[in-house]
Amino acid sequence: MRKLKFFLKLFITLMLLLIINIIFAFISYHITSWLYDWLGKHPQGFWLQLWTVVGVFVLFACSVIITFLIGLKKQRNYWDSIVDALSRIAKGDFTVKLDLKADEEQFGQLIHGINHMAVELGELERMRQEFISNVSHEIQSPLTSINGFAKALKNMDLPEDKRQHYLTIIEMESNRLSKISDNLLKLTALESQHPPFEPKHYRLDKQLRNVVLALEPNWLAKNIEMALQLENLSVMADEDLMNQVWMNLLSNSIKFTPAAGTITISMSTQMDTFTIAIHDNGIGLTAEQQKYVFERFYKADQSRTAENGGSGLGLSIVKKIIDMHNGTITVESKLAEFTTFFVTLPLELSLQKTSAE
Repeated sequence: MRKLKFFLKLFITLMLLLIINIIFAFISYHITSWLYDWLGKHPQGFWLQLWTVVGVFVLFACSVIITFLIGLKKQRNYWDSIVDALSRIAKGDFTVKLDLKADEEQFGQLIHGINHMAVELGELERMRQEFISNVSHEIQSPLTSINGFAKALKNMDLPEDKRQHYLTIIEMESNRLSKISDNLLKLTALESQHPPFEPKHYRLDKQLRNVVLALEPNWLAKNIEMALQLENLSVMADEDLMNQVWMNLLSNSIKFTPAAGTITISMSTQMDTFTIAIHDNGIGLTAEQQKYVFERFYKADQSRTAENGGSGLGLSIVKKIIDMHNGTITVESKLAEFTTFFVTLPLELSLQKTSAE
């Protein structure tokens, strides 16, 4: 299709040149004939044809020069607009949009590329500002609490029980600040150009059992029943990163599952992938909450998340790690009934593809 279009364009161009030359020949013939009549000379044969050809050449050269000057001015307009747009983008103005009608394919692609770049940079700037705003908000809340209760502790007449209560809150808010900082560092490392990623073969079922044992004090304190439906499975993944995934998902399930509830961790394998499902009968999520649950700083339940020291970054980190492994994570939930997270990953990673990403 592309070759056909090229040859069609070439044919039309050649036909136009032929027609133009015929017109120039007609004009040149009549001009030279009039000039000979005016001079009273009537050359024949070779000289008549020679001057007709010279006339055609002069007319053709003039038309080429005029066309070139018009095209040069048009191109100059393109370049001036492009340079101005790039200059504005360099200064942080991402509202740039070039509306030039470029006939040349090269200019058309260049203008489209600049417009696309401006849109993408504008989106990145919006995300950056939103990220800074969210970080500031998350840090400001515990700092305000720490500052307020530290001032209250200056009161020498404060009863000992209140003093201990205030100190407990300050300690809790300090831990919350530390967790926000730690999660931000993790997210920054994962989104860097060369994130830490060292996949190897290991037993996934053993890793999941170890995570459950590590969190045993948490689920025993709430008398939660842990049901494991696992089989021996060796996978290729980054063991440390995947440990963060399971710790985060299981910690969330424990936090939002009521006392005497049940959490089930099950495993299933397909042709070249496996799926881990973490199911709980906790508070659940609405359909709207499920849409944004993996976004940074999103908190489905503000009061309960703050109470448990959540930063709203945990599931964003989980999503990033799963993406690095070329996998998917989804959630199914019903408010006040259950929540299930499904993590699907390849049994064998393509190291070349993963490192390129």
